[in-house]
Amino acid sequence: MEDTVATLLRHLASDIEKVPEFRLYGRVTAVLGMMVEIGGVERALSIGDRCYVQARGNRMVTCEVVGFRDGRALAMPFAALEGVGIGSRAQISDAEPVVYPDDGWLGRVIDAMGEAVDGKGPLPEGNEPYALRGSPPPAHKRNRVGEKLDVGVRAINQFLSICRGQRMGIFAGSGVGKSVLMAMLARFASADVFVIGLIGERGREVQEFIQDYLGEEGMRRSVVVVATSDESPLMRRQAAYLTLAVAERFRDQGKQVLCMMDSVTRFAMAQREIGLATGEPPASKGYTPTVFAELPRLLERAGPGVGEGSITGLFSVLVEGDDHNEPISDAVRGILDGHIVLERAIADRGRYPSINILRSVSRMMPGCNTPEENALVRRARALMATYEDMADMIRLGAYRRGSDPQVDESIKYHDALEAFLSQDKDEQAELDDGYARLAEILEGDGSVGNGADG
Repeated sequence: MEDTVATLLRHLASDIEKVPEFRLYGRVTAVLGMMVEIGGVERALSIGDRCYVQARGNRMVTCEVVGFRDGRALAMPFAALEGVGIGSRAQISDAEPVVYPDDGWLGRVIDAMGEAVDGKGPLPEGNEPYALRGSPPPAHKRNRVGEKLDVGVRAINQFLSICRGQRMGIFAGSGVGKSVLMAMLARFASADVFVIGLIGERGREVQEFIQDYLGEEGMRRSVVVVATSDESPLMRRQAAYLTLAVAERFRDQGKQVLCMMDSVTRFAMAQREIGLATGEPPASKGYTPTVFAELPRLLERAGPGVGEGSITGLFSVLVEGDDHNEPISDAVRGILDGHIVLERAIADRGRYPSINILRSVSRMMPGCNTPEENALVRRARALMATYEDMADMIRLGAYRRGSDPQVDESIKYHDALEAFLSQDKDEQAELDDGYARLAEILEGDGSVGNGADG
């Protein structure tokens, strides 16, 4: 009984803290495109604050302050501005935007505002507030990355091992199997909680991802945050912030969290739209300077915590025009702890997941593998590299067996290694079994197929 009373008192105290001491109001002085100018409250607002503009029919439009000009606040809306005009009242919120995640959010689909969109009723509120734009733990207090994480995909388990608390990027163009790979990781990886952010997704693909790819079993231990491509740039950006805030809550509970975001590129595009609307100068490929300032602030929130919990981050990057050196790819690659490259040429020849092992790297892998495992992986990569160097000559029939022993050996093992890297989307691979199978291939005679010509 005493525990129940204490819990009720804590909830009551939390609710009282959420009630503002007073309310401030301003007036809309101009509306231009996606920007609303608010006057009369210049001393009461700062960047990132919220305000609520009253539209026709007493509809309230939530806005965020993104800049100032001539003594007026510049705010961008989270929803359509229809019904907002000169003189519309703007209510100022003095509270920092926060969210109250709870264990009851598992199995739910929510939007960027933290509201349920799955038709299962309202979300329960936790006791602890988490800032949407939170800061990562202090670098000198963070733990080191933990043990290897079994993600259920052979190509990653053996050649690109991921440790708990590591952050990896999945770089791919459109239509090469990125979403399917992320769904496999969400279903098979050995983590306690999955927090999945679908940023700027096509509306029709959300249900497909949840029902067909993630499935009931994967959904049971997941929280899915959705902001579709037709929503405002503020909603798309905030969905990314909310994804990390929810992951931080479960990390602080001592859970091993796998945070997946698809995609960081669309977060950058949303930030670019916001920056251009506020008058920022465009830099590389039109991306504004704040894009490159916000990327590390977002991605650094993933990683080891200061306690038992950690956030393992998997962030997809949509490579524009298959150019892996475009600005966002280049910036993200420098922030994260490794990158997984999906290649269209591999997908075109029917090998999925279409991971280019030779162009991918996990910076944590050598330290979390045993010397025997590292030696096994190095030999397999060397064989693949040798074959790749001579691939055109082999396919054209210009290479004759016996000209180079190393090339002969790479041809001998090529088909077996390709079969090892290939995996159906419903097939789960065990971490230890993968090393045993790889050792069996390399210690055998490559009899799965030799790919050689005369």
